[in-house]
Amino acid sequence: MIKRLPRIGILGVFVMVGFYAPAFAATDRHTNYYYPTPSAIEEIDSTARRLAQANRRMRIGFVVGMVDQMLKRPYPPPVSLFVKGKHAEKMIVVANVTGRLDTLFRVRAFLATMTSVARASPMFTDLQVEDVYTFLDLLKMLGFKQITLSDGDTFAHQIIIK
Repeated sequence: MIKRLPRIGILGVFVMVGFYAPAFAATDRHTNYYYPTPSAIEEIDSTARRLAQANRRMRIGFVVGMVDQMLKRPYPPPVSLFVKGKHAEKMIVVANVTGRLDTLFRVRAFLATMTSVARASPMFTDLQVEDVYTFLDLLKMLGFKQITLSDGDTFAHQIIIK
């Protein structure tokens, strides 16, 4: 005789997600310090390969270079960028201006803009992937495993890069 498992229904799924969300926040020590609990966590499967020479120093240097470029502009940086994690494998992007990175659509638009910048880079043009790879692929090539984007107030979106 086959036993049937009880159906928990859609409401049960939401209750379970609500129950386990604090557990996620407890395991991510950056939650509620740099950004609120992400409203969603998505995984992307990048087709890019991690560069053999990718390491902690390279990831930190990449972000330092991006920040340096922003600080050279004649206006305050619209976002703060930094790396975290024992191996500097997590990138965090927090808006410095109200109304930026406060919806999933604005986060995706920001990532699309960063893709345009990445596609103009010598790394992409030398590898001839400028019409295929995205900014998230670049992050994978550098060895980043996660990026979290936040409005710095109530919204955060996290992407796990595989």
